[in-house]
Amino acid sequence: MGTLKIYGTIRSRANRVIWMAEELGIPYESISVDLAAPRDPAFLKVNPNGRLPAIDDDGFYLFESMAINLYLAKKHGGALAPRNAHEDAKMIQWSFWAVTELEKAGLDYLMHTMFLPAEKRDASIPPKALETLKRPIAVLEQALGSSAYLVGDRFTVADLNVGCFVAYLASARDFLSQYPNVGKFVAAIAARPAFKKAMPPRG
Repeated sequence: MGTLKIYGTIRSRANRVIWMAEELGIPYESISVDLAAPRDPAFLKVNPNGRLPAIDDDGFYLFESMAINLYLAKKHGGALAPRNAHEDAKMIQWSFWAVTELEKAGLDYLMHTMFLPAEKRDASIPPKALETLKRPIAVLEQALGSSAYLVGDRFTVADLNVGCFVAYLASARDFLSQYPNVGKFVAAIAARPAFKKAMPPRG
């Protein structure tokens, strides 16, 4: 079995796939792709959309980070993978939910508080993003009320796929203080060794 090739680095959406590989303890190669340059035909063979992340797993090509992480969890098994059809469905549910409910506002907050150069940040955007996030974060708060995990009794790909979107809220302390269950979830994620290896420095 060859080494998993992950197209993208920790400073792209590939960081969530790198985090998964670190959690699973599998060998991988992170391949940098310059999205500002003309696309390499070899990369377009892996992802004809020309976007990150994508993987080459011994000739099996896959794009979309949520699909990649669900695939890797199921392929390699263990605690992160579903144990039955109900868990599988819930892991898919939370992964789709994270993209549809969290990603847009989350990226707005992240870009204008941490990633963009100071001179390019718009101070009006983060408060609007947090306002938009109130409703989905309240849903997550309720879901975490009876367990520290979203599916089953352990950390799974569902927690990882949601966690990659809410980890940035660690810097929004006043906002996060309104959601103690989510606050504990974020703190637990940030403490995971694999997360620390896979995520870029904030700020």
